[in-house]
Amino acid sequence: MLDTYGWSETLQRQFTDHAARGFAPGRVIVQQRGLYRLATPQGEVSAEPSGKFLHEALSGDHPVAGDWVACAVREQEGAATIHHLLPRSSVFIRRASGTGGGSQVVAANVDLVLLVASLNADLSLRRLERYLATAWESGAQPVIVLTKADACEDAQALIAQVESIAFGVPVHAVSAVTGQGVAQVSNLLAPGKTAVLLGSSGVGKSTLVNALAGVELMATGGVREDDAKGRHTTTHRELVVLPTGALVLDTPGMRELGLWDADEGVAAAFGDIEALAAACRFRDCGHQAEPGCAVRAALDRGELDAGRWRSYGKLQRELAHLDRRDDPQAQVENRKLWIQRHKASRQRLKHRDREAY
Repeated sequence: MLDTYGWSETLQRQFTDHAARGFAPGRVIVQQRGLYRLATPQGEVSAEPSGKFLHEALSGDHPVAGDWVACAVREQEGAATIHHLLPRSSVFIRRASGTGGGSQVVAANVDLVLLVASLNADLSLRRLERYLATAWESGAQPVIVLTKADACEDAQALIAQVESIAFGVPVHAVSAVTGQGVAQVSNLLAPGKTAVLLGSSGVGKSTLVNALAGVELMATGGVREDDAKGRHTTTHRELVVLPTGALVLDTPGMRELGLWDADEGVAAAFGDIEALAAACRFRDCGHQAEPGCAVRAALDRGELDAGRWRSYGKLQRELAHLDRRDDPQAQVENRKLWIQRHKASRQRLKHRDREAY
């Protein structure tokens, strides 16, 4: 069973010390409100973390779907206790929703991130850019999958828009109704490798899983007609094995995706802007009115989309806010910077008023 769920020689080496202590390896295949279902050498078992594990683990170290763990299996009960978390090869993290502002691990140990969006009125390039940044940061390879191609009147125009912000990331348009593009996506999923589906509610993630499997594995739901937004159908995270031997992790739709420690991911998702910024005359160019600014020149020539530039700035400010929140010294420096900017702004206004007279 472990081989079916992606067990490898690397994991075997990492597990040596745990095996010597009598623990068994397991992979989290279902995660729902602190309760887990594991695939183990003894079969599938229900599981809970030990009290010591819960006490010592940091918030991001609690098991999630896709994780490998060391556990004590009680085979007769069909149950197990999780004692340790194995190192993760990749991890998809977002800022937790609400006012707490902590991190939330969405999925772990995935090889491929299928960023799913629907070819309807709710398609957002800015949202896809945010998903791409987080996907690149995870350490897995992103792929964009555009669903409901059969219901879109001008699919090619929308696909071209998505490709304009993808930059090296494959883009596939699919239809679970006609079968368009499903084979191409299936070919990306190798036996024993894990893909996670991420996207907003109602974009067709569960429907895509069913199309890839050839049978109805996951419950599906509709989309509201008034705003093209979807309803939640998947309420937990579940790792399923496709007939091809590939593994697919379906996740609940996310209403928001706050960035968390994604500097490298943003740089990868906006490689075009990073390259322009590197070509500016001054290394500390603010991309406002400085001479020799390659970014402003590209904007003026229409080579850089203004909406994409604003999106990049928004994500950078979001990351800077997280840094300042966690770093008191950075907060002080930021206040000093804003004081200087306000003073400079007032001086410019005074100068302009004098010129007006």
